[in-house]
Amino acid sequence: MTIREFTRAYTAKSDLLGALSFFATLTVYFAALVIGALNGGNAALVALSIVVLAFASVRLYVLQHDCGHYALFATKPWNDLAGHVISVFSLTPYRVMQYNHNLHHAYLGNLDHRETTEVYTMTLREWQAAPWSRRLWYRLYRNPVLMLGLGSIYAYFIAYRWPHNTRKVGVAGVVAHNFALTVFIAGLWWLLGWSGVAVWAASAVLAGAIGVFLVYLQHNFEDTYWDRKPDLDFRRATLQGSSSLDLGWLWDLGTGNIAYHDLHHFNPGIPSYRLRRCQKDMPDALKCHDVIRWPEALASFRLKLWDEDCQKLVPFPPVQNGQGTVPAE
Repeated sequence: MTIREFTRAYTAKSDLLGALSFFATLTVYFAALVIGALNGGNAALVALSIVVLAFASVRLYVLQHDCGHYALFATKPWNDLAGHVISVFSLTPYRVMQYNHNLHHAYLGNLDHRETTEVYTMTLREWQAAPWSRRLWYRLYRNPVLMLGLGSIYAYFIAYRWPHNTRKVGVAGVVAHNFALTVFIAGLWWLLGWSGVAVWAASAVLAGAIGVFLVYLQHNFEDTYWDRKPDLDFRRATLQGSSSLDLGWLWDLGTGNIAYHDLHHFNPGIPSYRLRRCQKDMPDALKCHDVIRWPEALASFRLKLWDEDCQKLVPFPPVQNGQGTVPAE
């Protein structure tokens, strides 16, 4: 059996499972929001509500991503409707997300089209030839604290208000999305006051950090894959160039199983509610790399540059200081 034949068995769409994922996640989202807003005197309960709300937001983003692949429900209209509804809670305009994400799938692993990746990666040769200003920019960009903090805030609160390719895909949809988001926030204030807005904002920041953490690890690990045409192997890009994260059952529940990203890229028709089972059932003979667990996941943030000669993601090279070298970051 080939991996294509194996994964095909997990692509069946279920309106029942899709609806269960959709409505159950929305229920948890609103329950956590209300509980957090109405219990301001209980700091522990508010903090727990923010964490639950953040993971519900991430899970909604994953469901919206499923809709963009027409994989959550059996028909396109239901996927599109759900995708537009979810966009208000994921802070991500649906049609532009769908267009940009499909470009990401089309050019995965292609060093000549890194503009379609969620996290930009320089090659070691480019780094060595770059002026100090570009090196400084890239060091700041790849700093994990800045990436997960300011980077996530910029992406979800600012950049996604007018995403890349908005003019090409549809200005009206983005304007309508931003209007709906404004109405939603105003409704929060009207119903739950500033405490409701504060809980929502805090959870959105945390959800953004979780989202960027996942997006980074999906393609930034030591033995990932990049190449240039005509040598680019799309099968290797999808399976070897995408990670399979084993960060625990609760993490999978909170993030809609998107951690099994190699299977998703190889066959984006697999719904999120079948990805974990597909991963667990896969025979060892079909697996192209080991899963990444927490220690390796955290260590991956030290990797900054793609070494085309060694075919690995590597840290910054040691810095020359005139009397030897300063260890790489």
